[in-house]
Amino acid sequence: MSHVLLFPYPSSGHIIPLLDLSHQLVKRGLSITFLITPPNLSLLQPLLSSHPSSIHPLTLSPPEPTTGTSSPPGLYHKILALRQLQNPVIEWFHSHHSPPVAIISDFFLGWTQELSAELGIPRLVFCPSGAFGISVYNSEWRDFPRTAADASNDDEIEDSMLTLSDVPSSPVYPWWQLYGILRSQADGEAHGKVFRENILANLVSWGAVFNSFTELERVYIEHIKKEMGHDRVWAVGPLLPRGNDVDQASERGGVSSVPAHDVLTWLDKWQNDSVVYICFGSREAPTSQQSYALAVALEASGVPFVWCVRDGQKEHAANDERIMPEGFEDRVAERGFIIKGWAPQVPILNHRAVGMFLTHCGWNSTLEGISAGVTMLTWPLGADQFTNAKLLVDQLGMGVRVHEGHKKVPDSAALTRILAESVSRAGLVKPRVMELRDKAKSAVNGGSSDKELDELVQCLNELKVRKKK
Repeated sequence: MSHVLLFPYPSSGHIIPLLDLSHQLVKRGLSITFLITPPNLSLLQPLLSSHPSSIHPLTLSPPEPTTGTSSPPGLYHKILALRQLQNPVIEWFHSHHSPPVAIISDFFLGWTQELSAELGIPRLVFCPSGAFGISVYNSEWRDFPRTAADASNDDEIEDSMLTLSDVPSSPVYPWWQLYGILRSQADGEAHGKVFRENILANLVSWGAVFNSFTELERVYIEHIKKEMGHDRVWAVGPLLPRGNDVDQASERGGVSSVPAHDVLTWLDKWQNDSVVYICFGSREAPTSQQSYALAVALEASGVPFVWCVRDGQKEHAANDERIMPEGFEDRVAERGFIIKGWAPQVPILNHRAVGMFLTHCGWNSTLEGISAGVTMLTWPLGADQFTNAKLLVDQLGMGVRVHEGHKKVPDSAALTRILAESVSRAGLVKPRVMELRDKAKSAVNGGSSDKELDELVQCLNELKVRKKK
């Protein structure tokens, strides 16, 4: 059995799909070492329990990232801290009785291309974002000097449009939607240099694995193959729990703040496709004023809803601004289920009563919504979410724009109207939504993604044969 090292970026949105990939690789006979940082070890435990002889943790602690200020460290500083794990990984590799034949590492960890060269084994980049989002990301950072030069006056360019003509469909974005470090240059040249080197390293990696499926992003997957100059690009998604195990699905990424049974029982009383589920992911959230406007609209619209308010969104914001009107929870108690903390998202989305998903359009949530066959009400906040929203609304025709970004507070009356009309709008796009849901299910049930997983494992096993010669 071939042995492979998996190295995620230590954030739940990046770890979770790589855990799902590990499960599929183990089912096909591979042995996995999963590099994990101590704070995230609990995410790995369910998989260790299911496959105790095939998956092994490599628990390493990078130095604490610092910025030299009281501000929390950003992505750049975390990447620099993770680079300090290179020597510990090399030491582990040389001491292992049967070291891995390849590394599969997150696309934020382009420096592991250097690590793989040091070890003499191939590196495959794992992309937890879609092929469209990665195509946009590659284009932005590959042309970083040009776009940076265009950004000399923030006041002039903030709402100016940038066309990425080297990406299929030539998507157009207002400058403010592009990644913050690319847009503002606030963190200095060193940051841009690290990110650009990261992208260039990903493009020359031996292979790439995408949490997507061919029927969803065929043109962009083919584009990535052309950019990389080879066909070792595998679309193996949606990487999600399979089957009807509610407990497994509800604990994906963490223990739910409410028992899955409680929220599913509450949903049982509603008609098919009548409930709106609202969740903005694990990392970002609307501002207090935006959340307040959303709460006002939910109350006025009369729609039944489940609203996941993450731990970072407290009842009161730091500046004492409320995110909900006084008495809101009592007034909507009959038709509103509010979850404060982690939600059992996959079971909720797959309940027959949920027809609409108001989402930040993170890629994991996007795939979960597609796989559940719900209409997406899009409210992207940052990173690749604007690209994912464009894919859902403009290209796939299964989404409805609600709002974009943190900059403006939506008009509560307009938001009320969108929510109230969401049921009828959902009916208009439902055929397309169900078509994509069926394609997603087919892909992982003997279809394109299962076949590409088989091909990926075959290639990894051939690496073991070549290593023995």
